[in-house]
Amino acid sequence: MQALFDVIGPVFLVIGAGYLAASRNIINENGFDALMRFAQSVAIPCMLFSALRVLDLGVIFDPWLLVAFYTGSVTGFAIGLLGARFLFQRPWEDSIAIGFCCLFANSVMIGLALTERAYGTTALGPNYAIVALHSPFCYGVGITAMEIARARGGPAKDVVTKVSKAMFSNALIVAIALGFAFNLLAVTLPVIVTDAVDMLARSALPVALFGMGGILFRYRPEGDLRTIAFICVISLVLHPTITYTLGNIFALETSPLRSAVVTAAMAPGINGYVFANMYGVARRVVATAILAATSASVITAWIWLSVLP
Repeated sequence: MQALFDVIGPVFLVIGAGYLAASRNIINENGFDALMRFAQSVAIPCMLFSALRVLDLGVIFDPWLLVAFYTGSVTGFAIGLLGARFLFQRPWEDSIAIGFCCLFANSVMIGLALTERAYGTTALGPNYAIVALHSPFCYGVGITAMEIARARGGPAKDVVTKVSKAMFSNALIVAIALGFAFNLLAVTLPVIVTDAVDMLARSALPVALFGMGGILFRYRPEGDLRTIAFICVISLVLHPTITYTLGNIFALETSPLRSAVVTAAMAPGINGYVFANMYGVARRVVATAILAATSASVITAWIWLSVLP
């Protein structure tokens, strides 16, 4: 138990430090917004580019790892969307945003940090395989569903144009694409460039975790508590359970199984709110669900780490 506390504790203490700084107005909302813009638009893209540029893609991309993880993701999206629509009578646009919240686990800010703390830096290869597809896949599913719902029978070409524009203006997706391209083409960068990119990359997780704490402070607990509980159960229980079950059925090796389940067990990421805010729907319930699930994941992450080999 002490070892697990040592793994989880520092990650959530950094989040808590950001929350405290916001609550005491040591850093104001604009400051935290700037921190998160830096993390999401500069530091995390640098980290993903730096990692994907040098990874042995043939080794880390185990198709069964991806099937195990993304089957849980898609199932969570479908149940979240349909549950919001038919159980809680939300409009279709709200329901898609809620489904996206169930789809988009916090794979980078907390998933990478917890895996590194628990199993070491060398265990992150399978995490990067998941992360490499995470933003393109999740935004692709969410944006496509939302644009279809909003089009209401409009021309299909308009949907394709809007989806493409939204996808390729996302810094995370651009960084992932560049990382793959440089890797596959075996492009060598000058040391001065790689050292600068690595410096920015090393700031990604601590800045993102601290900034996340500050952003979560503004999400007061409010909204439909039944819907929020529904999102938490899907994100923290259903997704990792599906991933763990399929991982064992597919006989995944220990390291990929750990990475897949730990990532699946993460609370919805800030991108859930970014997506809801982008379309101006379900913002309150999504924001509150992120706060509630992130808080609950202190316990659920400990349970999943206890279950894993």
